[in-house]
Amino acid sequence: MSKPLPAVVRTYSTALRMLLVMTVILGIAYPLLVTGVSQVAFADKANGSIVQSEGKEVGSSLLGQSYDLPKKNPDDPKEEAQPDPQWFQPRPSAANNDPHGSAASNLGPNSDDLLKAVNDRRAAVAAFDGVDPASVPPDALTASGSGLDPHISLAYAQEQVARVAKVRHLSADAVAKLVEKYTEGRSVGFLGQAGVNVVLLNKALSEQR
Repeated sequence: MSKPLPAVVRTYSTALRMLLVMTVILGIAYPLLVTGVSQVAFADKANGSIVQSEGKEVGSSLLGQSYDLPKKNPDDPKEEAQPDPQWFQPRPSAANNDPHGSAASNLGPNSDDLLKAVNDRRAAVAAFDGVDPASVPPDALTASGSGLDPHISLAYAQEQVARVAKVRHLSADAVAKLVEKYTEGRSVGFLGQAGVNVVLLNKALSEQR
């Protein structure tokens, strides 16, 4: 009759077997199951919701991006990017729309820096879109929590219609219909407000002839 293994050996043996079993279940089987379900049920989102235009990848519908004019001196870090008037502009981004640096500004309601930024943005947006500063929507003045939000409010999109139409020599009615087409309702029907995905809207705008 074989001699029983010492208690400490049995304990470590049990722990090792449990480790191997849980590694197979949670480290291999579960990820494969989740990946399989996502590819079958949500393939577009699981693969990054890549947006293509004329056969080229131009972004992701999940991530905001900048639509700026080319810099005169690209190597000058002090030169500020200027928005390109032919595109619908996204809301401000504390991360400069860099997916590697997703973040909010962390400025609170009592921050003088935030108040100055809001006032500066209000004046700049009003001048850029040719509207009354008092009518500029809040999302044109403040960054989202992630700094990568591709959506703007319907009000901000509508504010930009006249400017985009004029620069592109399109009718305001045609541009407004594009905004209407790419307006998304509330999340799950009741959360938040209707919004417009700027990435998708600008893609459609680029395909107008």
